[in-house]
Formats: sequence, structure tokens, C-alpha cells
Amino acid sequence: MDAQKHGLPMLSGFNHVAYRCRDAEQTRWFYEDVLGLPLAAALVLEEVPGLGDKYPYMHLFFRLGNGEFLAFFDDPQNATIEHFKRAHSFDRHVALETESEEALLAWCKAINSRGVTCLGPVDHGFVKSVYMYDPNGLQVEITFRTAAFSEIMAEEERGASEAMAQWTARTRDEKVRKFGAESLTIRKPRQDG
Repeated sequence: MDAQKHGLPMLSGFNHVAYRCRDAEQTRWFYEDVLGLPLAAALVLEEVPGLGDKYPYMHLFFRLGNGEFLAFFDDPQNATIEHFKRAHSFDRHVALETESEEALLAWCKAINSRGVTCLGPVDHGFVKSVYMYDPNGLQVEITFRTAAFSEIMAEEERGASEAMAQWTARTRDEKVRKFGAESLTIRKPRQDG
């Protein structure tokens, strides 16, 4: 759906993105002391909004430079060790942005000096990135946009629909075998207009 064609404003950014954490204080140390994101809120709640499930948890918010938030839930009652195994970056990671390659390298050096392993940079063409893991098994990427970013992304946007169609044709049979056709068709067909 083209939001503007339907009289809707384009969604402009994240209010917050949230993940589970093993321990609120350990997570605060990493995001505030290591990455410099100020702790903006630490809410102790006794009930899950909208669900009515009654158990205590903490909801943490760290402020990013653009006013958006990275958030975490400390929910010891329902957490398991499996929640905190290092996740493959395809499963979950967060990419934070900095302004330049010099800033990227300075961040990596500062993070390593705080005892956290920061690796990179890796040149992806449109961005360069460094990588680390937080105490919760979440991969954290710090990236900056290269001079070619806008040109590369514009070219990718022009070919995105065709790339999607080709990928769907290439992978559909395998996905049907693994997940079943019903799980792949729970959406309505795309309707433009």
C-alpha cells in the first residue's frame, strides 16, 4: 500500500525497538556506560498492558541521538537461558548509525577499551560497520553511510519489486516443503491503488 495514495502520512521512524534482556543493570551498563546511550526510563510494571497477565517486569528505554529509543524488557519470571544465547545476525540484530568512518573507528576503539570485543570495520559498499554482542546475545552493529549510500539505495529501490518476484519464484517450493503453503498465504494479495 502506498500510504500517501490513501491519505495516510508516511511512518517516519521508530518510537522504540524492544528486546528481552537478562538483567536490567547489566544491560544498562552496556548501553549507557559502553555505548553512551542515556537511560531515559526504567519502568517497573506489574501487569502486561492489553493482556492482563499479572507479573512484575522492568521496561528500560535508552535514548538515541535522534530522539528514538532502544528498549528492553527484564522479565525474570518468563525468561529462559535460551533467550540469551547469541543470536545469528539474521535472526535479530540492531544497527546504530554514526556520522563518519572516523567516528566508527573511534567507537570501535572505545568499546574495545571497555572490555567488549568490537570487530571490523566491514565494508558493505553502501555502509561500513563494526560489530559486537551485548550481554543478552543481541548483535549490535554501528554503521555509517558511505558516499555511495544514496546512489546504491536508489538503484536497489528501482529493482526491489523485480528482485522480490525472482526471489519468491526461486524459494517458494523450498518454503512450502518446510513451512507449508498455508503459512505462506496468510496474507491478502498486494493491492496497489
